[in-house]
Amino acid sequence: MESTVMPKVAGKELPPAGITIAEIEEMEVSEKLLDLANKISRVKRGTKNEIIADYPEYKILVPICTDEMADVAMHLVLRKHLTAEDIAPKCGKSVEETERLLWDIAVAGLAFVNEENGKNVYWCEIWVPGHMEMIVNNRENVAKYPVLGELFDAYGLRKGAGYPGLTPVGVGPMRVIPIETSIDGETKRASHEEVSGYLNNAHLFSVSDCACRTSREAHGEGCGHLKEDMCIQLDHAAEYYIKTGRGREITREEAFEIIKRAEENGLMHSIPNLDGPGKTHAICNCCGCGCFSMRLGDMWNNPDMIRSNYVAVVDAEKCVGCGECVENCPSNALKLGRKLCALEEEPEVERETPWDTEWGPDKWNLDYRTNREVVLDTGSSPCKAECPAHIGIQGYIKLASQGRYKEALELIKHENPFPAVCGRVCPRYCESVCTRGDIDEPIAIDDIKKFIADWELNEENRFIPEKRHDYARPIAIVGAGPAGLSCAYYLALDGYKVTVFEKQTALGGMLTLGIPSFRLEKDVINAEIDVLSKLGVEFRTGVEVGKDVTIDELRKQGFEAFYLAIGAQDGRMLGIEGEDARGVVTGVEFLRNVNLGYDVKLEGRVVVIGGGNVAIDVARTAGKVGPSEVEMFCLESREEMPALEEEIDEALEEDIAINNSWGPKRIIVEDGKVKGVEFKKCVSVFNEEGRFSPVYNESETKIVDADHVLLSVGQAMDWGVMLEGTGVELNPNNTLKVDEQTYQTSVSDIFAGGDAVTGPRFAIDAIALGKEGAVSIHRFVNPGHDLVAGRLKRAYKAFDKTNIDLGGYDSLPRQKTPHVDGKESKETFHDLRGTLTEEQVKKETERCLGCGVTVVDEFMCVGCGQCTTKCKFEAITLEKRYDVEGYELEDLKSVVVKHVLKRKVRMAFKSVKNVFSVKEK
Repeated sequence: MESTVMPKVAGKELPPAGITIAEIEEMEVSEKLLDLANKISRVKRGTKNEIIADYPEYKILVPICTDEMADVAMHLVLRKHLTAEDIAPKCGKSVEETERLLWDIAVAGLAFVNEENGKNVYWCEIWVPGHMEMIVNNRENVAKYPVLGELFDAYGLRKGAGYPGLTPVGVGPMRVIPIETSIDGETKRASHEEVSGYLNNAHLFSVSDCACRTSREAHGEGCGHLKEDMCIQLDHAAEYYIKTGRGREITREEAFEIIKRAEENGLMHSIPNLDGPGKTHAICNCCGCGCFSMRLGDMWNNPDMIRSNYVAVVDAEKCVGCGECVENCPSNALKLGRKLCALEEEPEVERETPWDTEWGPDKWNLDYRTNREVVLDTGSSPCKAECPAHIGIQGYIKLASQGRYKEALELIKHENPFPAVCGRVCPRYCESVCTRGDIDEPIAIDDIKKFIADWELNEENRFIPEKRHDYARPIAIVGAGPAGLSCAYYLALDGYKVTVFEKQTALGGMLTLGIPSFRLEKDVINAEIDVLSKLGVEFRTGVEVGKDVTIDELRKQGFEAFYLAIGAQDGRMLGIEGEDARGVVTGVEFLRNVNLGYDVKLEGRVVVIGGGNVAIDVARTAGKVGPSEVEMFCLESREEMPALEEEIDEALEEDIAINNSWGPKRIIVEDGKVKGVEFKKCVSVFNEEGRFSPVYNESETKIVDADHVLLSVGQAMDWGVMLEGTGVELNPNNTLKVDEQTYQTSVSDIFAGGDAVTGPRFAIDAIALGKEGAVSIHRFVNPGHDLVAGRLKRAYKAFDKTNIDLGGYDSLPRQKTPHVDGKESKETFHDLRGTLTEEQVKKETERCLGCGVTVVDEFMCVGCGQCTTKCKFEAITLEKRYDVEGYELEDLKSVVVKHVLKRKVRMAFKSVKNVFSVKEK
């Protein structure tokens, strides 16, 4: 019976919903519940291992078990099937009353129940795998008492710290079983290592929520991997789960589909390991960041307790260092490293293991859910590290070299949904650090990407990725620029109902309105946005959020989270005399008007002030919209200009005059209209610390006649009334104040990215933040998920190129597209730049040094095989190292005792060896 007030004594009645651990601790201890906790734990009260009231084994009983239930449960026997008739005489109750209580006990998760010969039979199990999972898989109870999840977690923490070094390989309560395709070529494989073997030998199947992830969610520590329909029960366990409503019955075929879906979503498999050799009653689909079994390996650095019989092995010749396996490894056993030889190698450090070492807190990794690393301390390939989206560049280059263009495109789209756009406007950070550039010229990475993307654009059947889930929660995105569109894409892949609100009538943000067509044709942008429409993203153009509809009104319409990505759509003024005259406009406004198709004509002399890429675009556009003479003036010297070198060259070829080291002093106005600009000589732009701090020679000035002045000296955010009343905070520079990892604003359901957060940057920077925004929103809208727990920090870093041996490489010319004649490009808004031919792509991809490689920490590898499913080059495989089949529960103690004695001998031997080693030194 459940109480409506908090009972003073545990066990007399069930407490009200929402009881906390603190409230349990305030209650008077129930001796009967304490007896039951010790019974399930198979220890006696009064001994050194007894369960006391401070332990989670006792506390977890308080919300779900009364003293009356405990009286009956005390007569259950471990794995021995008993009926109510068997138990009733022992507890002094009628058969009917005993049956009722046994059923309540089973529903609570404190006994298994099956039907034999027309009668229910009951038995008890061990805590894990067993009662803990059964308890939290009661959805009604865990919703009423979230503390159950917290106590399951606490049990694992209490027990896990004592396990390292105590068990040989494969003797833990749970054990990893490889993804079956990862051992297809292994001649030594056995049926007990195959998922299909267990499924084909079972007769009854059920599926339930993942118990570990349920527990995590119950106390706000979910990792983003959702729990629903993830764990499969077999035979007697399936019957129990179906009978008590914990799971639903499924067919064998459905079980195989669940396994497949789990593998596709980056999950691995574990099985209860104490049912006897080659036997199990469940198959769990686990993630390294949520699973309590995996925690035994990851948190306490004790993988022997959970590992399969296999270890991952990398063929360095085949590996290209794309990083797909690294990011999907559940135990962080894989990291990217350097393939090229070093001039001076780092000394190898011998790895300590629990096998022969005392294993205390100094050897643990308590923060394993937040400190995962993707690269060795010595670094890996510079291109992947430098790319803001950390695309697997060497991966798609290798795929392109093999003619596998669709797979190359898929790999790019894991991190960047708009490769055709970026193939035209990317700043090529990757090429600036390419190791090949230290030999001759960098790989034409961007041109290769453009070829792959254009190949797909020209295909009759476009690549539309399959949705991974169908979460269907409504999400609002404000701004249809690269950040907003990227966020929409990745949310749509997970089946969210995404609506993008855009103030302008055209989609694409600054891609469409801020970049001229001669650099980025509108049909290219629209073709890539079309993929989002096919994924179900809804676009509402001409809607200004804040003015036409407020964020609060959208909340009331059912939107559960918001992503603000309005970009830096306003141009900055200079703050000088005369800038409010007719004929003076910002370059951003000028480009927007041209791109929207307005009738823009510039005649006479046009002065463009600024030296960045936008200023170049403004100047070239000005030269195309009227019979005008265009000059650029910028503070920086030619070498200091922020514009890309190739864009400067294109401007010069179109007869744009560039005047370096001149800053505007005032704009000369006559009758309210611009007449000219007075400039002053700029001596230096940056101070000794490298900060922007121009110094002028005020005595050296000149006046330049002008009919139009276009200011391209920076961009700014225009929030209008969008943020009024929202509580969202801004930085002094008018960008949004957000968490640096999650991009959550000061209002919990509002996230942001792109230029609105960083200030003006490139499209690829915004695209990268869009994906991170999608990750955060996914976690936020699913209750119980933490925004950072288990979240990968993609902190890639490059190796030291000064320590690389680049001798012996032949010089190979970089493949280039035909040069565009400035006289021809000056007369058109079409993009005349070509794309590499397929033959050129083959030649260019051959120049890649493949300087990164995956490195396996064989000790931490648990042999799940997830890495092999992500590798497109058969570079990583599983190799059989052990031959363990599982154990009977009653055999466990003797196996562990023998191992502990041998370990003590090894530790003693190591200690003596270390003493002699020190003496020799």
